[in-house]
Amino acid sequence: MSSSTITPWVVGNWKMNPMQADAFQLIEEFKQLLQQQEIPSERCHIGVAPTLIALTNIQAQLKDANRTIFTVAQDLSKVSGTGAYTGEVSAELLRDSQIAFVLIGHSERRELFGDDAETVKAKLHNALNADLKVIYCVGESLEQREQGVAEQVVLQQICDIASVVKTEQWQNIVIAYEPIWAIGTGKTASPADAQAMHVKIREGLKQITTWGANIAILYGGSVKAENAVELAACPDINGALVGGASLNAQSFYQIASAFAQK
Repeated sequence: MSSSTITPWVVGNWKMNPMQADAFQLIEEFKQLLQQQEIPSERCHIGVAPTLIALTNIQAQLKDANRTIFTVAQDLSKVSGTGAYTGEVSAELLRDSQIAFVLIGHSERRELFGDDAETVKAKLHNALNADLKVIYCVGESLEQREQGVAEQVVLQQICDIASVVKTEQWQNIVIAYEPIWAIGTGKTASPADAQAMHVKIREGLKQITTWGANIAILYGGSVKAENAVELAACPDINGALVGGASLNAQSFYQIASAFAQK
């Protein structure tokens, strides 16, 4: 399978947004847009990652959409199973609620909440062993890019997880490349810069796993309707992890539509 034949993914990461009534309206507006002009599932996978308290409500609301829209957890616990772990939600609890996808390693979790490499590995191990599919986030800071070590940092983040991923589990992983300096800043890596990093990630994946040619690699970092077409045109960008623009139904639809044309 070549990169050009990988079905794109467009996933909206809502982060700590919005209020419940606004979330309900957002999903209804997005479903209406899909009714007016369908984006076929075989052309683009679509997912939304709501807040934890909204996960099952959003999942239920999406059931009558005219196509599959996946519900994605934004994070999970480094502890597996059940037990006396106040405030934690394990991979098994997500699976029990029919949540099949989870984000792991987002830079905000790494930078603001102390998710180091060992924590990220534990979370990913738990997710895969509970048969969850993982969107694994990697990316460099502005300082690291300016120092010329961006590729080294990103490839190391991928190598970090190799020891806990079984051969057959790589097919359950999607990579999301998000340059940290472009998240929520309005700055976006140029399509050429993003494409170049995606090529390096693909090369790294091929060295680690026989599934390397099949894994979708998404771009994140101020993806908007205005730049989606240009990003989608890059041969090694297999979709987008969308932040703020996913909180607007029209913008999110336009981004998904752009990648569906890929």
